[in-house]
Amino acid sequence: MGEAYIVAATRTAGGRKGGKLKDWHPVDLGAVVLNDLMDRTGADPALVEDVVMGCVGQVGEQAINVARNAVLASRLPESVPGTSVDRQCGSSQQALHFAAQAVMSGSMDVVIAAGVESMTRVPMGLSAALPAQNGFGNYMSPRMQARYPNIQFSQFMGAEMVAEKYGLTKDEIDEYSYQSHQRAIAATQAGAFKNEIVGIEITDAEGNVTVHNIDEGIRFDASLDGIKGVKLLREGGRLTAASSSQICDGASGVMVVSEKGLKELGVKPLARIHHLSLLGHDPVIMLEAPIPATERALKKAGMSVDDIDLFEVNEAFGSVPVAFIKHLKADREKVNANGGAIALGHPLGASGTKLMATLLNGLEARGGKYGLQTMCEGGGMANVTIVERL
Repeated sequence: MGEAYIVAATRTAGGRKGGKLKDWHPVDLGAVVLNDLMDRTGADPALVEDVVMGCVGQVGEQAINVARNAVLASRLPESVPGTSVDRQCGSSQQALHFAAQAVMSGSMDVVIAAGVESMTRVPMGLSAALPAQNGFGNYMSPRMQARYPNIQFSQFMGAEMVAEKYGLTKDEIDEYSYQSHQRAIAATQAGAFKNEIVGIEITDAEGNVTVHNIDEGIRFDASLDGIKGVKLLREGGRLTAASSSQICDGASGVMVVSEKGLKELGVKPLARIHHLSLLGHDPVIMLEAPIPATERALKKAGMSVDDIDLFEVNEAFGSVPVAFIKHLKADREKVNANGGAIALGHPLGASGTKLMATLLNGLEARGGKYGLQTMCEGGGMANVTIVERL
């Protein structure tokens, strides 16, 4: 089987709900990322054989194959196809897996994996809510309901169940959340995200144009006391809005190529795909899946936790990375070293390749060799990707 290499990675800076990216159509956000990958590689756009784009809310402005629409809004030629992927929060990480598998199989040489989500313009849950509200049914079939009677799948409850199972206190989750902001602040001020962010032009009501290139969700004035004082999501729970990922608008992408693609493009690889895997787990506790998925991935790769130089573990809720660190005995300094979704935002379908851009830049900055990315996903799943920096 052939190798798969990542030759470019990019992302937009996150936009808060109703924030700086609110006037950007998600298709056009996706197109910006596609164009930036061309700029970063100098590739002939006609060499791109497919665009695989993750997106969770495939309705409204993100409907009718957002990947193909982003291609048509970009400077890629019409000969480049596109397909949209929904693996919930892991959608664009799965897009990366599909792109890598196409390249490793020898069926393609240059593929873009990307993701987009405008949570301002296509609110979370809209693809399920609209049909239900208009008499077109619910996604839970009678047979699903028979298997899981009287169960309403909930990420919020899953996050609380993870906290309870792993004996996490509200204080340690709050302290982790504060750390996410502090790390994101330090990374932003040090310019750590500069190489991975493509600037987005914003025009205000007066016609003034600025460039959005700083993640809008970071609370530069965050305090631990302030985080601890936020109201609980449910009575008796451990989680609050301050220890949860932020609603976010954004897009991201990576270019994946074969050895033949490397020669055709004439570029140096950033990293080699070392391992790809996926695990389905309990859909009720739901968000625990990254833990057993990572254990299995490391075993299959013949590696240990200590072999990994950096981890990106999506901060859907603070309990997820805290449980990950506690159970796997991972070095806390290696996990989400530049902050995570609690501070930077979680643009659902765009988060997978967004985290990969951050992971690759983090490995480069620290001189690390191996990076591992994992993502908890609706339905109780988790993708795991291990890359080797070159």
